[in-house]
Amino acid sequence: MDAGVQRILDKAVDGQRLSADEGLALFDCHDLHALGRAADAVCRRLHPEPYRTYNIDRNINYTNVCAAVCDFCAFYRKSSDADAYVLPRETLYQKIEETIALGGDQILLQGGNHPSLRLEWYEELLRDLRERYPQVNLHAFSASEIWHFHKLNKLPLREVLRRLKDAGMGSLPGGGAEILTDRVRKAITVNKVLTEEWLQVHRVWHELGGRSTCTMMFGHVETLAERVEHLERLRQLQDETEGFTAFICWTFQPEHTALAHVGPAGAFEYLRTQAIARLYLDNVANIQSSWVTQGPKIGQLALFFGANDMGSLMIEENVVSSAGTVYHLTLDQIKSAIREAGYVPRQRNVFYEYIDQESASEPLLALRAGVALS
Repeated sequence: MDAGVQRILDKAVDGQRLSADEGLALFDCHDLHALGRAADAVCRRLHPEPYRTYNIDRNINYTNVCAAVCDFCAFYRKSSDADAYVLPRETLYQKIEETIALGGDQILLQGGNHPSLRLEWYEELLRDLRERYPQVNLHAFSASEIWHFHKLNKLPLREVLRRLKDAGMGSLPGGGAEILTDRVRKAITVNKVLTEEWLQVHRVWHELGGRSTCTMMFGHVETLAERVEHLERLRQLQDETEGFTAFICWTFQPEHTALAHVGPAGAFEYLRTQAIARLYLDNVANIQSSWVTQGPKIGQLALFFGANDMGSLMIEENVVSSAGTVYHLTLDQIKSAIREAGYVPRQRNVFYEYIDQESASEPLLALRAGVALS
């Protein structure tokens, strides 16, 4: 391996911050094992506990109507399309009750930039769900939707977020980030939030005391330097607000989209990008595996490439699956994947607090299995 790359890996493992140039240099490293060892060492330094986590939630897409046009999306519809929908309230209740019955504590509530639903509609929805299901966290909307609410209702962004928070919005998902450079965003989207606007939604939400996740969808039209720029923008905002709980990245799924001609990024690209993200995002505590797009084996292997969390049981998912991704795991399979990697599975909430009961015997099993990537 190049001595300069090894120096960068050693620097990250020692807890020193990498520069953008150093982050980009890591993409020249084709020794996937070395990247994984370094990312795993950082992950174990941040999470020396014998646990790796998961959560149980459901992604409810309350509408597929969207005024934005995204070349990478196979899910959205226009209002005039025959299969456009807004879910009736009774359907939402049924889906949430099924989630609770499976041990879930959260609903990921996302739709599109609906051109006619006003802010009052969303407030009433949140109040209704919070009153009916007070034990369920509403991980709701996205920066794109929030910015759309702000523009459509001609209200200050802070007021929009405050009103949603007061109505019952519990946390903000990191969706809609794609790649946080305007060149990429303008190339693949129309009528959608740009880089500074996406960041500002999260910034204001954090200033109001809220927490959120951050994401990256890669493997389409971005350069490697733009992947690093994306990570840099997230790290800068985290320095400012400390509001991100976790980072999740996944590869673009081209099937059935306007970018179907783009070859899909494979497991090598996914694992090296996640590993570099773990090395670069020194102020984001948690990294989620993306088994939903990568499948169970690569999703499990991600636990040795910087991830300390297997993500969600994902009782329902419609957006990625519209592009042809069909991976599904049961709760037992998620737990088994964590155990096979040498860790104890623990259920957590969006704030990464354990919400299950620790088994007295499982930590001993984890210690015997060993967790280091060597």
